[in-house]
Amino acid sequence: MQKLVINGGKKLSGEVTIGGAKNSTVALIPAAILSDTPVVLDSVPQIRDVKNLRSILKDMNVTSEMNNDVLRIDPTKIQFAELPSGKVSSLRASYYFMGAMLGRFGKAVVGFPGGDDIGPRPIDQHIKGFEALGAHVENKHGQIIITTPEEGLKGAKIFLDMVSVGATINVILAAVKAKGTTVIENAAKEPEIIDLATFLNNMGAVIRGVGTETIRIEGVDTLRSNNAHTIIPDRIEAGTYLSLAAACGGGILVKNIISEHLDAFLAKLDEMGVNLEVGEDSIYVKPSPELKAVNIKTMPYPGFATDLQQPITPLLMQANGDAMIIDTIYPKRVKHIAQLTKMGANITSENDLIFVHGGAKLKGANVSADEIRAGACLMIAGLLAQGQTVINHAENILRGYDQVVWKLHCLGADVKLIGEDDLVES
Repeated sequence: MQKLVINGGKKLSGEVTIGGAKNSTVALIPAAILSDTPVVLDSVPQIRDVKNLRSILKDMNVTSEMNNDVLRIDPTKIQFAELPSGKVSSLRASYYFMGAMLGRFGKAVVGFPGGDDIGPRPIDQHIKGFEALGAHVENKHGQIIITTPEEGLKGAKIFLDMVSVGATINVILAAVKAKGTTVIENAAKEPEIIDLATFLNNMGAVIRGVGTETIRIEGVDTLRSNNAHTIIPDRIEAGTYLSLAAACGGGILVKNIISEHLDAFLAKLDEMGVNLEVGEDSIYVKPSPELKAVNIKTMPYPGFATDLQQPITPLLMQANGDAMIIDTIYPKRVKHIAQLTKMGANITSENDLIFVHGGAKLKGANVSADEIRAGACLMIAGLLAQGQTVINHAENILRGYDQVVWKLHCLGADVKLIGEDDLVES
């Protein structure tokens, strides 16, 4: 277990550069096995999820090498392998190997996916999509076993019962080499899906309509990577640092941002009275002494992202008045609340509603980061709090935030990571 020790209560300033999107990266790495040539990904975040996905690649005889933020993946000697539940169960996004292996081998055996415990995230829509393409799916002893008939996968029309980023991505990965045309209706629209489609199209795939409710895929026989793919900036990391800057900043420049990806989030900051200067690819956050409370409702993109409801919570605590948060995506995403109350926060939850009462003075405490975004929330709260905060299970923060300790040091924060950190390896 790793611990993040924060001596808070000081104003931060300087600049921070946002890394590549975690939610793109965890789809692009499995997608790389669809290529018949080596793949180069640029702007890869140095996060624990990347290390875990590379370990899964190794089980399939796929070599990978990471140099700073450049990841080289060579799938040319790939071998089919059953992916053990031990590695897969610790990482939710490993379920993208189901679609990728279906596209590559026409079969997949994957341990039931795990990840953060933030409420039920069923994969029934993924399975529905695979079955529509002609695959047979069964769950045996905690493993998902997917097989296809001899003639392989065939294009189909698939209507997702609910907007699902994971199911949309998995069906794209499975369908990109299927025979004929696949149409996904009620598809998710997230920028990370567009990023994945751009990567695949540059290798010869034919995917149209990403970013809309209807995606059309014409199956191709082969995919070949000819150029490095630069991953889009992480809008969730960007939103987290913008919240941090507004809550405890004395003037912070957040660089490498696509502001259009944050429209709903920025609108709420503006409504709160946060003083922002939005540039072409950066946002400068000025000190904002007078903040007012706002209500937040998370929605599928382009609405307010569920992954940002926890990071914005410490900022709401600094506002005048009472705020309410409704998370329509993961209403059980409330584990941070008990930890914040240890720090003196006036925050409660009732019937899947979160009530934040502004004005409370935070004090350092011993808390636990039970998942990525809760950890980010506690990190910002710790920077705001007077005294020392110790965040246990800080490895969960490292799963989603690129070089977070170094970036906080650059802003003048007094933070220290205790425990082995084996993230960076070649």
